[in-house]
Amino acid sequence: MDIAINLIGGLGLFLYGMSLMGDGLQKSAGDKLKKIVELLTSNIIIGVFVGALVTAVIQSSSATTVMVVGFVNAGIMQLSQAIGVIMGANIGTTVTAQLVSFNLDGLAPITLGIGIVLYLFASNGKIKNIAEILLGFGILFTGMEFMKDAVEPLAEFKGFTDALISFGQRPLLGLLLGIGITAIVQSSSASMGILIALAAQGIIPLSSALPILYGQNIGTCVTSLISSVGANRNAKRAAIMHLLFNIIGTVIFLIFLNKPIIAIVTKIDPSDVARQLANTHTLFNIVSVIILLPFAKFIVKLSMMIIPEGMEEKKEETYLDERILETPSIAFGNTVKETLKMANLSKECLNNSMNGFLNKSQKYIDKTIENEKSIKNLQINLLSYLLKLSKTSITTELVEDVDNLFNTINDLKRIGDHCENISELAEIAIQKDAEISEDGVKEIYEMYEKVKQNCEDIINVIKDKDTTIANKIIHTEEQVNKIEKSIRRNHIYRLNNDDCKIDAGILYLDLITNLERISDHCANVAKRVLN
Repeated sequence: MDIAINLIGGLGLFLYGMSLMGDGLQKSAGDKLKKIVELLTSNIIIGVFVGALVTAVIQSSSATTVMVVGFVNAGIMQLSQAIGVIMGANIGTTVTAQLVSFNLDGLAPITLGIGIVLYLFASNGKIKNIAEILLGFGILFTGMEFMKDAVEPLAEFKGFTDALISFGQRPLLGLLLGIGITAIVQSSSASMGILIALAAQGIIPLSSALPILYGQNIGTCVTSLISSVGANRNAKRAAIMHLLFNIIGTVIFLIFLNKPIIAIVTKIDPSDVARQLANTHTLFNIVSVIILLPFAKFIVKLSMMIIPEGMEEKKEETYLDERILETPSIAFGNTVKETLKMANLSKECLNNSMNGFLNKSQKYIDKTIENEKSIKNLQINLLSYLLKLSKTSITTELVEDVDNLFNTINDLKRIGDHCENISELAEIAIQKDAEISEDGVKEIYEMYEKVKQNCEDIINVIKDKDTTIANKIIHTEEQVNKIEKSIRRNHIYRLNNDDCKIDAGILYLDLITNLERISDHCANVAKRVLN
């Protein structure tokens, strides 16, 4: 019982340390990580490098493949790109195993001490991120030592050691054990840590450990398979590709490469079984990628055969996928993309509402109402997603960006509200057959063109944070305010001279008020960029 408790405690520290180190690395990488993922093209080799780099940063191949499933589900990534990233993720995950296989007992307390001092006394966000990396590193190795100490008494239980040794003669059982352990702990790095702890104490020989190691590579696919439940067909195929890659690699190694790999790692490090295991893990994934990379298209086709085309419920494409929250900087980038959809809808909503008013068209009024409903739904989904994102491990800079986007989304929603008001004015104009004077129509067009330009410009401001365009919006907003004041004066003059009817005049004033407020909300978005 004591062995189990100590092993679970060590495993908990290991997982927490890995998570903390990954969070610190993510925060330090920030936008760089986002740019790395944006490098993705149809070039599969670039995808392999990206997958390896991202996994090395976030310290989890499962998290990377879950993120890939999210990208495919959102339509951001094609299957031909996903297969490269999945292959690379398997290489990136070997970093943790390599780290823990070294005997760094004396280094863990030092990194913990330095990390704690930096975290407590540093005010700079970047230094705090480095502190998190050091703390995670120290806790990771402390957990590893706990696991080594926990399993040490098992060496005295002959039945246990004989059972482990038997896996060398019964590789299928070892394979199933590896799959089971990894599926339970949801981390191939953690299950690899347990295996290395057993090897470091001399409890399990290399020949018996290898089938378990191969099984761990298959077991790590469980996370991505679970994450694909409820996703579209392509996302399911991405998860299946991950499983296929690891199964095919395992079959190749078990049948053809097991003896050669034992010979190679034993020659590299004859006496240290922990190092032999870590090197096997690395070689397994690198060699599997080299062998299977030329057949990537066939793996994609095979996944499409397993998940064939068929009737499926049409889902509205969205960039908001909770799987991508594993990497906050990328999740935020996708939120901006979804916000751009909202900004484009707001512009479309303005044009439809004005066409409804100026042309007295019920068709455009109905379109405006549809636009406004879509804008409202986007606002609800975006704010909910941003709330979840704000609860993840995000940098101080990203906190500010998230706050700004919250306000921008609300401004876009208010633009939709004012467009709905204009459509209601259009309906009243149709019911009362209200006619606006020719001069009044010209003034409306002049103001509308300025407001429409601002609605178009905020799209680029949201996308690129372009300060030049932001300043242009502020300038245009000042012009809109002047035009509004001029229109009001001219309208009063026309009313006094009976050139405009009272009913039409009220609608006219309400219209220019809504247009001016739309321009105000555009200016709010621009000011956030300038500030």
